[in-house]
Amino acid sequence: MADAAGRLTKLAEEVLGAPLPVRIRAWDRSESGPPGAPALVFRSRRALRHLLFKPGELGLARAWVAGDLDVDGDLYAALDGLAEMIWERGPEDDGKPQRAAVLRALARPEIRSAVRELLSLAGAPLPPRPPAEEAPKSHGPLHTLRRDKQAISHHYDVGNDFYELVLGPSMVYSCAYWGTDEDGAATLEEAQRDKLDLICRKLNLKEGERLLDVGCGWGSMVLHAAQHYGVSAVGVTLSEEQAAYARKRVAEAGLTDRIEIRVQDYRLVKDGPYDAISSIGMAEHVGRARYAEYAADLYGLLKPGGRLLNHQIARRPLADEDSYHVDEFIDRYVFPDGELAPVGRTVAQLEDAGFEVRDVEAIREHYALTLRQWVANLERHWDRAVRLTTPGRARVWRLYMAASALSFERNRIGVNQVLAVRTPESGASGMPLRAREWRG
Repeated sequence: MADAAGRLTKLAEEVLGAPLPVRIRAWDRSESGPPGAPALVFRSRRALRHLLFKPGELGLARAWVAGDLDVDGDLYAALDGLAEMIWERGPEDDGKPQRAAVLRALARPEIRSAVRELLSLAGAPLPPRPPAEEAPKSHGPLHTLRRDKQAISHHYDVGNDFYELVLGPSMVYSCAYWGTDEDGAATLEEAQRDKLDLICRKLNLKEGERLLDVGCGWGSMVLHAAQHYGVSAVGVTLSEEQAAYARKRVAEAGLTDRIEIRVQDYRLVKDGPYDAISSIGMAEHVGRARYAEYAADLYGLLKPGGRLLNHQIARRPLADEDSYHVDEFIDRYVFPDGELAPVGRTVAQLEDAGFEVRDVEAIREHYALTLRQWVANLERHWDRAVRLTTPGRARVWRLYMAASALSFERNRIGVNQVLAVRTPESGASGMPLRAREWRG
């Protein structure tokens, strides 16, 4: 059993056909790999069993969440290197997960003997049980009312105290808007305030108007709009914990006469028309099969001339869009049933619903900065975060936020604010001639 790290390194490089970008440190204290690189630490043989029974992303995720796999050194550098192990990057493979390539390599005769050796090294032949933090694989139709509520609960009903540690005082769980000079936002809280204010200005909110915030989270958008623009607002969420927190904030601000927080699916909102609708980081939960319905519902809830601000994460388009599938780690541990779409499809579907799309602002780099701030908050308060949730849940959030920051930085995913208008038949959109000044 000596030199487990050397054997792990040898097999991985044979399977992947390239040198490992990280060191390997094994449970027998052996170590192998490039000097000075971050170390991928196999704390027990169970980590190897996770990888052998689920080669690729899901096996790595299970080992990480269980605490059997760790990183010693710069987490971002380790993840950046490991991304090439998890994803195929050739133009012919369309960004598919590496799992298929791994399985093909493991089937080669010259590698089978090494695999058998590693199976023996891994110990007990049975696959380890997935961590408790893993959502069970769902069956049946996607994005029913009940299934969406369960998916939202898995992600958001983790504990408001936990989210306070990660998000900070703003309690905004979407991309902030950072400044580019000394007059711009310098802190996370300032950048989140600037993002909320940017949305209010794009929507041209005025005193006395009605705003609907779809997926209102902990109430930050409706509070900002009511306090600074004088609107009456309705915020809807599927999370009981978010709603309770938001209602408390509204009461403390003395705005219960102007803000209503509902636990309600957007498909069940029937009290339009609204002057404006904001949907910030919510449409990722809608899904391809339901997006046309989502766009049509929001169109129907707006008055003629009303504006929609749709703030949504996007992925790169694929040559074969039917091959798209959600990352296994994200689907099982972070956002069950979440789906990303290219921004072009989002714009097309909003237009199909009747909207006139007036502006698309890409703010991809802003999300990378935001996520790095959230990771820093989590790491700074790690012990308390573990007490508030579980060690596995805290590890899920650290991994997904750090990996997501790199995905935004490397242009694997982006985020866009799409401003659309329910333009009346007269053609009077109400938009300024120089829209980017956002002056009403």
